[in-house]
This record gives sequence, C-alpha cells and structure tokens, in this order.
Amino acid sequence: MDAVIEGRFTAGLPYLRVGEGPPLVVASGLTPEHASPTGVARRMALSWAVPFARHFTVYVTNRRPGLAPGATMSDIAADYAHAIEHDLGGRALVHGTSTGGSVALQLAIDSPGLVERLVVAASACRLSPHGRHMQAEVLRLTREGDTRAATAVLMEALAPRPLTYPVRGVGWLLGGLSKSDPTDMMTTIAAEDVFDAEPHLGRIQAPTLVIGGTSDPFYSEDLFRLTAEGISDGHAVVMPGKSHLYVAGAKVPAAVALGFLLG
Repeated sequence: MDAVIEGRFTAGLPYLRVGEGPPLVVASGLTPEHASPTGVARRMALSWAVPFARHFTVYVTNRRPGLAPGATMSDIAADYAHAIEHDLGGRALVHGTSTGGSVALQLAIDSPGLVERLVVAASACRLSPHGRHMQAEVLRLTREGDTRAATAVLMEALAPRPLTYPVRGVGWLLGGLSKSDPTDMMTTIAAEDVFDAEPHLGRIQAPTLVIGGTSDPFYSEDLFRLTAEGISDGHAVVMPGKSHLYVAGAKVPAAVALGFLLG
C-alpha cells in the first residue's frame, strides 16, 4: 500500500490520505467520535480503500469534531464543501457510506458544482421508519449514559440474523470498554433523524450510484430506488439478501462503486 498520511482539512475534518490521482472524498459511517480510525477500524478502512487508491487520491474522512449542538445535515455537509472548494481545488468525486451517504447527498444538493460523481452506499434519501426507531433508541440510551445497551442495540441491528443475539452480547461488552465522548455522535444522529433529501434530489447534478441491500435494517429497497429515481442521472444497484455491513465494506459493492467512479 502507498504511504498513508493522516491530516486535517482547514474546516477541521480529519482524514487518512492514500493513493494518487484525482481527489476522492470518502465520507465514513457513524462513529463514536469524530476522529480518524485507529487499530482494527483503521486497517479495515485502508484495506477497503486500496483498489480506489490505484486510481485516486483517497481521503477517508470523518466529520468535524466539536459540532455545535443542533447542527443540521446541511451544517455538516458545509464542512465537506469547504474542504473540497478550499483544499482540493474545487471539485471532487465523493463516496458516502451509511451516515456518510446522508452527508454526501446533502453535499451534492447544497453544493452541486463541487461533486463530479457520487456513490451512496448503504444509505438513501432518509432512514426507514425502523431505521429511525433504532437510531432513536441508540440516541436515548447514549444520552442516559448506558453505552453498553446503546452499543448492543447498534451491533444487533448490523449483524446478520443468525448472529443477532451473540453480537448483541459482544456489543454490550464492548460498550463497557468505550471511553469515547459521544457528544458529536449524538449530534449527528439527531441531524440524521430529521434528514429527508427526497424533495431536493433534483438539485443533484452529478451522476449518482446508489448501492443497497435488501436486508439492510436502516433502509428499504424502495428507498434505495426512490433515491436514484429522484436524481436526473441516478442509478441503483440493489443486492438481494445483502446487509448494511456487506454493502458498506465488502469487496463486491466496492468494485461496483469503483467502476462507476471511473466512468
């Protein structure tokens, strides 16, 4: 792998940079803190980025730490717009996963001239009712200080069905080890709870690919297709039986995304 450079955009967004070529901004999924990944999560993120880094300068990016209370998805996307405009030359390809997909859609709506091509993976124009309920439960438990239960709920939702209960137990254990400050995560969850891009999808100018799985607990097949259909040059790839985590991190959806970004 090429050398990995850890840095921060002028808007405050942390990133891991790898590869050479046109800039590709990767908006990551929800994390307990707004920081570049470490340990196993870092290795997984960089492993995912390897095929993209053969063609692009990849910026694996998280949200800015210290979000203002009540920040909206437009506020969060504005930081990405600032980074692309002032740090990356004014235009970039964008790949958003899960919550990062919400950010990427809002970015393409608010600043359409900055996004050259867009991939939205394991994400759509809004959460499904079930997805909104699960995130609201994670937010409630986190506000109450019960990080064990919050982590257990989140991991149970992400796990394949045969592993639901064992993974919930693992989440309960891991939640007890976490020392993260969840303030930024809670702000982001609250912003995504009211996020609904459907009325504004027509403002997106970039060719857009929406990738989803029919077993995603946060979104539905209808929402994936609705999102693509609302964009003038939108396309959907819906993978039967595939989960949120599969679409977010597996090799096949990554290869589909790479092909689309290469045009």
